[in-house]
Amino acid sequence: MKRKKNNAPESFKEERKAGSFFQMLLAWFVIPLIFAVAVLLIIAKVADVNVVEKAKDWTSSVPALEQKKEKTSTKKDTKVLEERVVVMKEELKQKEQQLMDVQEDLKKSNEKNEKLVLAQEKIQAEILVLQRTNDDSKKELGQLVSTYEQMSAKSAAPVIIKMEDAQALQLLSQMKVETLAAILEKMTPEDAAKYTALLAK
Repeated sequence: MKRKKNNAPESFKEERKAGSFFQMLLAWFVIPLIFAVAVLLIIAKVADVNVVEKAKDWTSSVPALEQKKEKTSTKKDTKVLEERVVVMKEELKQKEQQLMDVQEDLKKSNEKNEKLVLAQEKIQAEILVLQRTNDDSKKELGQLVSTYEQMSAKSAAPVIIKMEDAQALQLLSQMKVETLAAILEKMTPEDAAKYTALLAK
């Protein structure tokens, strides 16, 4: 009798083929790769090469990783810029406040200057009035002195004695020496002494 071949199910054969493929992949590719990496790491250690730093350098040149770093750095830069904007806005507010304070001080100073200018103009006007009054007084006094000088000493002496001392002194101090001497001669000795003492001061 002939033996029948044992026909294993097809799925089992496929599993076996798949299993043998993975075994072959592991035996021919993965194990040698791990061995090669181990040998390279030993050589790098002996050659004093920092493998981690080199790996960072190589990965930084990979475009996909660079974009990720750029996004991260862009986020950091954006955050830094936002913080700077906040600080600059605060500084701007402070500068605006300082400017407003300076403008307020300037306004107050201008108002004060305007008041001082008005006060100065008022004082100048008063000085002009006083000068005119003084000029008028001098004119009137000059006319009065001229009048008394034309009078006789006998007539002028009794009138001057009746005046207030300040007015009489002002009048006598403006007269010519000859006229003054003649008027004082016609006064009593007491009055003449009084007016001479007043003129001497």
